[in-house]
Amino acid sequence: MAFFPVFLSVVFVVRNQSERIEGILAHAAAKIAPLVSDYELIIVDNASDDNSVSKLKNLTGESGLPNLQVYALTKEVDADTASWVGLENALGDFVTVIDPLVDDIGFLPEMLDKAVSGADVVFARNAQAPVHGLAYRSAFAVFNSLYKWFNGIHLAKDAPQYRVLSKRVVNFILQHPQPAMTYRHLPATGGFAREYLEYSAQPTLPSSKNLWDSIDRGMRLLVSTTRAPMRLVTALSLFGAVANLVYSVYVVAIGLFKTSIAPGWVSLSLQQSGMFFLISLVLLVLGEYILHMASLSNEGPLYHVGQEFTSARLTQREKLNIEVVGATPAATAAAHAERVA
Repeated sequence: MAFFPVFLSVVFVVRNQSERIEGILAHAAAKIAPLVSDYELIIVDNASDDNSVSKLKNLTGESGLPNLQVYALTKEVDADTASWVGLENALGDFVTVIDPLVDDIGFLPEMLDKAVSGADVVFARNAQAPVHGLAYRSAFAVFNSLYKWFNGIHLAKDAPQYRVLSKRVVNFILQHPQPAMTYRHLPATGGFAREYLEYSAQPTLPSSKNLWDSIDRGMRLLVSTTRAPMRLVTALSLFGAVANLVYSVYVVAIGLFKTSIAPGWVSLSLQQSGMFFLISLVLLVLGEYILHMASLSNEGPLYHVGQEFTSARLTQREKLNIEVVGATPAATAAAHAERVA
């Protein structure tokens, strides 16, 4: 089995999985422990309304699992924001985000091999995608087409959710005013060494994504990660202003060179074209102002961590123990007692 001398942070976003969470984490620990020098499992509970938090709190006790970091959110947020909670608090050399119900943790060695070999970002796409309804699939296809047109990347193919990021990439995303939003697309558009892998694994459970929540999230992603939609608005405003100006010239020319004109047509047409010209100019200025303010704005916190616990057992701490060499038996015993305490 492959072994990688790195510290790996694994982020899980869960909600209402109290019956399965212990098995998910135990399975993950069994897979990851022999794979890397050290690791941490970061669990973000996305405002579960069952007893998931109590279960996670018990798992961080003396008799629970080692190397757990639990962040329980007080309000449900979207998947990207919840993932960023874990990424923001990760300490590892590499960080991976895993959906335990969709992604296959058994494919992690192949991803780590690419990451350790020099890739800053390793994406993995499951060929057996969760089954969604026709309305969701249609909206998903439209969104990805629009996003590729505006931003140049197909999110589902070029930036899948299952990924391994180096700490350098995470630190780069942290410099952005809205890292939880840019985390989704930035690793695929920045100047990083990227690798794309594909595997095939049956998802554990069918997806339960909500169409309207996904549409809301997609719209926010479109307007916050690219200026193209607002640039389209300003371009249309500029076109409207120029078109109305040209139309005004046309009306004046008709009034000067034509004799058979309906009474009041020239004045009414000039009034309408002039008003639409002014409205187009106002929209143009407002659009540019909004673009400028959007580039400077930094909204308040997207999430609030209500509870936080850490495992009582940390393998990192155990590896920092120091043996006293050449000391008296009494001093050695004292050092050992201090280490145990």
